[in-house]
Amino acid sequence: MSVLKNVWNDKVAVLSLLVIVGTIVVGAFAPFFAPHAPEQVHMGLRYAGPSWEYPFGTDHLGRCVLSRIIYGIRPSVIWVLVALVISVLIGAILGLISGYFKGKADAFIMRICDIMLSFPGYVMPLAFVGIFGVGLENIIMAFILMKWAWFTRVIRTSVMQYSELEYVKFAKVLGIGHLKIIYRHIVPVAFADIAVVSSSSVCSMILQISGFSFLGLGIQAPHAEWGMMLNEARKVMFSKPELMIAPGLAIIIVISAFNFLSDALQVALDPKLMTARHRHEGQVIASTSSLPGKEVA
Repeated sequence: MSVLKNVWNDKVAVLSLLVIVGTIVVGAFAPFFAPHAPEQVHMGLRYAGPSWEYPFGTDHLGRCVLSRIIYGIRPSVIWVLVALVISVLIGAILGLISGYFKGKADAFIMRICDIMLSFPGYVMPLAFVGIFGVGLENIIMAFILMKWAWFTRVIRTSVMQYSELEYVKFAKVLGIGHLKIIYRHIVPVAFADIAVVSSSSVCSMILQISGFSFLGLGIQAPHAEWGMMLNEARKVMFSKPELMIAPGLAIIIVISAFNFLSDALQVALDPKLMTARHRHEGQVIASTSSLPGKEVA
């Protein structure tokens, strides 16, 4: 509860959380929020300016830009979160096994992780897309293959640290089962690291799926996706810059919200950072109150 209280006291974190939740809700219920169908073509309304009917105007095919941004939340954010959850689950299970049991299990899992992490970040998705073809499903599968090893290594390091604590050793001596020890003593303390790593990783995944769609390797027309909308608008970026500004701002706002929330979680879950933050705020208040013309209470 103290963690939730610390996050709730951070106004930037609360605003970021509201932005993220609002974005997910709007994307999940896109048909109720979008004023038009995202693939509805009106050639007579090509490059129409903002209006009551089309708040963000229309693109080169007369499609509603606002509707396409709303529907673009699904592949750009929601499906990225699905890939993130699957990757974290795989990484958490293997990381718990590797960090807790150590020995041969740790050596085997780490060698596989070393092989997967030897590929640069963009090589694995490009190779996967090159073999199985472009499309959202293949990009999501590539993300899972690319991220699980990294999560496994990070979580394994955290679990290995906590498994050496005295109360965990005492529980082993008492004969408590390994699964019960992991569930009751390891997972609660390692959850903080998992939450911080997950919230910070979603930003890179959103940028990557937008980047692949911008290059024509991700979401394919006529489906809506923010990176693909940027690619479609770059031909008229000087005459119609608003067509690039809308999806670009959507990416910036969502990624900024996840970054701010990740920072707030890291501070709330780490007592040292929380103490340092309170000390800094106290120094700022003290220096402000001592300025000339200010009365010290």
